[in-house]
Amino acid sequence: MTTISRNYIFGAIGIALLCLAVLFAMDRPPICECGTVKFWHGYVNSAENSQHLADWYTFSHIIHGFLFFWLGAWLFRKYSDAKRFGLALCLAVFLEGFWEVLENSPIIINRYREATIGLGYSGDSIINSMADIGWMTLGFFAAWKMGWKWTLAVLIVFELIALWAIRDNLALNVLMLSFPVEAVKEWQEAANSIWVTKK
Repeated sequence: MTTISRNYIFGAIGIALLCLAVLFAMDRPPICECGTVKFWHGYVNSAENSQHLADWYTFSHIIHGFLFFWLGAWLFRKYSDAKRFGLALCLAVFLEGFWEVLENSPIIINRYREATIGLGYSGDSIINSMADIGWMTLGFFAAWKMGWKWTLAVLIVFELIALWAIRDNLALNVLMLSFPVEAVKEWQEAANSIWVTKK
């Protein structure tokens, strides 16, 4: 069984801690301004969305882990298994951390408000951002253990679950941030699911 060297694990932890420091420097709120920390918050059209440990977008972050694992395994394919997966893990945490910082910058926050259903989006709490890195890491190791066929199957299931529940998922999120489609936005806003009910 291939294992990852402690040096790579410590490297990944160091990258995550750097991300944590940057988020504090950006003056992001440590936890939800509601003053509580929940494991799960399922109301998308709520000020508490992206403020707790998990929500409907957690599926997307796990999928990030799948994709980053595949990317790293391909980029570092010439190395031994232990080095390849160690480098891939550090790259995955770096990419996820970079996204968490970028996602909480004014340019992306405003983009979410203008082009997606996140009309009142104001960024993530720090605990949510760090949890997202954790969920991505879980996806990374799951992809390592499951193999590409099972990983692909789980990816599709996750995308379909999110699509059914909140009319949004990773694919639509990328689409709407990059090339907004008004018809898609209207369809998403018309969602009348119990999972999306406003508080």
